[in-house]
Amino acid sequence: MARRPAIFAALLAAVALAWIVIAQAGIGLGDLRAALEPLGAWRAADPMAATLAAFALYVAVTALSLPLGIWMTLGIGALFGFWWGLAIVSFASTLGASLAFLSARHLMRDWARARLGVRLEAIDRGLARDGVLYLLTLRLVPAVPFFAVNLAMGLTALPLRRFWWASQIGMLPGTAIYVNAGTELAAVRSVSDIVSPGMLGALVALGAFPWIARWGAGWLRLRRLRAPWPRPRRFDRNLVVIGAGAAGLVAAYMAATLRARVTLIEEAEMGGDCLNTGCVPSKTLIRSGRAAAEVRRAADFGIRAGSPETDWPAVTARIRAAIAAIAPNDSAERYRGLGVEVLAGRARIADPWHVEVTTEAGMRRLSTRAIVIATGAAPVVPPIPGLIDAGCLTSETIWTRLADPAGPPRRLAILGAGPIGCELAQALARLGLGVVLIEAAPRILPREDAEAAGLAAAALAADGVEIRTGARVASVGGRAGDLRLILADGAEIAAEAVLAATGRRARLQGLGLEALGIGAEGPTIETDAFMRTLHPNILAAGDVAGPAQFTHAAAQQGWGAAVNALVGGIVPGLRGLRVAGATMPAVTFTDPEIARAGLSEEEARARGIAHEVTRHDLGHLDRAIADGVTAGFVKVVTAGRGGRILGVTIVAPHAGEMLAPFLLAMQAGLGLGRMLATVLPYPTYAEAGKFAAGTWRKGRTNPRALALAGAFNRWRRGSGDGGGGDD
Repeated sequence: MARRPAIFAALLAAVALAWIVIAQAGIGLGDLRAALEPLGAWRAADPMAATLAAFALYVAVTALSLPLGIWMTLGIGALFGFWWGLAIVSFASTLGASLAFLSARHLMRDWARARLGVRLEAIDRGLARDGVLYLLTLRLVPAVPFFAVNLAMGLTALPLRRFWWASQIGMLPGTAIYVNAGTELAAVRSVSDIVSPGMLGALVALGAFPWIARWGAGWLRLRRLRAPWPRPRRFDRNLVVIGAGAAGLVAAYMAATLRARVTLIEEAEMGGDCLNTGCVPSKTLIRSGRAAAEVRRAADFGIRAGSPETDWPAVTARIRAAIAAIAPNDSAERYRGLGVEVLAGRARIADPWHVEVTTEAGMRRLSTRAIVIATGAAPVVPPIPGLIDAGCLTSETIWTRLADPAGPPRRLAILGAGPIGCELAQALARLGLGVVLIEAAPRILPREDAEAAGLAAAALAADGVEIRTGARVASVGGRAGDLRLILADGAEIAAEAVLAATGRRARLQGLGLEALGIGAEGPTIETDAFMRTLHPNILAAGDVAGPAQFTHAAAQQGWGAAVNALVGGIVPGLRGLRVAGATMPAVTFTDPEIARAGLSEEEARARGIAHEVTRHDLGHLDRAIADGVTAGFVKVVTAGRGGRILGVTIVAPHAGEMLAPFLLAMQAGLGLGRMLATVLPYPTYAEAGKFAAGTWRKGRTNPRALALAGAFNRWRRGSGDGGGGDD
C-alpha cells in the first residue's frame, strides 16, 4: 500500500520522458501522411487485424496519457473512414481514459485522501450533486487536457460507470471533428485548419449546454411544483420572516439594511429561545454557580470564607434582570425603528407567495416574493413510560421551576449528558442541588474529544454531580416530588424532578408545510447549501434548519438566507451565497469550558486522514499557574508541512475566547507556523495556542542544522575544542 504512490510517480516520470522524446521528434502532418501509405495497404489486406491493432494502440496511448492522440485520430480517420474510424476512436479513448482513471484511483487515491481528506470530501459532495455535468463540460470543452481530467477524477469518489458514459458522450463531438478531418487529410495543412475559432466557440456552447439543460429541467420541475399556486403579478413585500429568534432577527435586519420591505412574525417572545430560555438565562445561572464554587475554593487563594448559601429568589431575579437588559436589542420597537413590520401572531404559509397571520385583531393575508422560516426548535421529551406524567422539565421550563416560591427540587435527575445537560448539571450542583446526570452513551459529551470529555466528567464529579453513563431509563414511576427512575438493568434512581436534555426538534407544526411538500425527515428541515427548501423562494435558517443548533450558526444562516432570498437567483443558474460549509465553532460552557472547531483527533483518525496532533497543557502556562488552574489543554490537529489546521479542541476556563485566533487562522488558511510568529500579551491564556504552535515547530527541527549552527557559533567564538568556554 505504501509503495503505490512511488509506483505512480515512476509511471509519471516515464510518461514525462516519453513526452520529451515525442516533442523532440517533431512529428508533423508530413510524417503522418508518409506513415499512412504502408498502413493503408495493410488495412486493405487484413482489415480486422488493422482494426484491432489501431484500437489497442489507441487504448495504450490514452491510458499512458501520451501526446499522440490527435495524430492517431487523424490517421484512423484517414485509414478507416468517418463512421468506422469514429467507432474505433470513441470506444478506445473511453477505455484508455478509464484505465488511467483506475490507475490513479488504485495507486494514488488513498495517499491523496490521507493528505487532502477534508478537501476531497467537499469535492466528492459536489461531484455527487453535479459530477456528471462537470465531467461533460470538461470533455466537451477541450480547455483542460483530457489526461488531467482522467487522473483527477480517479482521486474522487465518482463511480467508474458514470465516468465511462460521461466520457463516452462528452468526447464524441471533438472526436468526430478530428476523425472527419482525417478523412480529408490531404486538404489539411496544419492542425489549426481543423479547429477554427468558430468551431471552438461551438464546442464552448456545447459544453455549456448541460448546465443550460439542467437549469431548464429545474425550471420545468419548479413550474410543475408551483402549478397549483399561480404567481402573483405584484407583491406587497419582498420578504416575510417567520420567527424572531437569532436567525429571524438577523434575516429581518439584513433585509431592512438592503431597503427591502420585510415583515417579521413572532408568535411568542421576541428574541426566541436564546434570549428567553436558552443562552442568556443558562449563562447567567452558570455565572452564579461559578461564584459559589469560587467561594468554596477561597481558602486555596489565602482567603477565609464561609460555606456559600444560595438565595434562589435572588438567583432567579438576576436571571430575569439579565434577560431584561438584553431584550431591547431584540425588541419589536427596535426593529420597527429599522423599518421592519413586526406582527405578533401565528403564521401559516398558504402557498409559495402568501403567508396568513392570525393576530388578536384577526387574520391577515400577506403576499411576498420570498419567505424565511426561522421558527427554531423545541426540546424533545423521550418516549419513556411515565416521564410525561411525572411532569418532565425541559431546558425551556426549568426556569419557572427554579423560580417556584417553594424552592427548586432538592434532587434533580437530568436525562442526556450533552452540552445542555452538563452545563445545567454543574451549575445546579454548585448552587446546592443534588444532581444525577444519566447518559446512555459510554461517556458524557459523546461528540467531544474523549480526553476533553474526561476532564469535564472529573470537574462535574468534583462539584458533586453523580454521573451514570451507559445507563438507559426504562420507566419513571412515583409521584411529583417523589419519583423513581427505573433503569434498563433494574437499578433505581430517586429524584424530586426530571429534566430531559435529549435533543431538539424543528418547530414545524401549523406552518402549512405539508401541502407544499416541505418536511423534516430528521430533527431539522432539509435545505440546500443556500438555505433553500424544495421551493427556492422559501428558505429556512437557524435551529429549524440545523445541523448545528447554535445561536452563532443561526445568525450566519439568517444573514445568508436573507441575501439569497432577496438577490439570489436573479441570474439564471446562480443561486446566491453558499452558507453551508463554514467552519462552525462550538463551546460547552462547563467549568472548564470546552471549545472546538473542525475535526477532532478521533474524527481525523476515523476518516483515514493523515494528520498530526500537537498539544500544550495548561499546567505549563504561567497564567494558568497563577490562577490555580491545573487541568486543561490546547490540542491542534494539523496536516502538511505548514501546519494547516484541520481542527482544534481547547479545555480551559476561557476556552471560547481562546478559540478565536484559531478560527481566524482556519478561515484565512493560515497554519501553525504563522500563528507562532504572532506576538501575544503576557501572561494570558491565549499564549497556550502559541506554545502549541511552538511545540509543533520543535518537532520539525533539523538536528543537522542545529549541529551546523553550533559549529558555526563555536567558530565565531574562536574556540576549536568544542567546550564552549571563554579563553
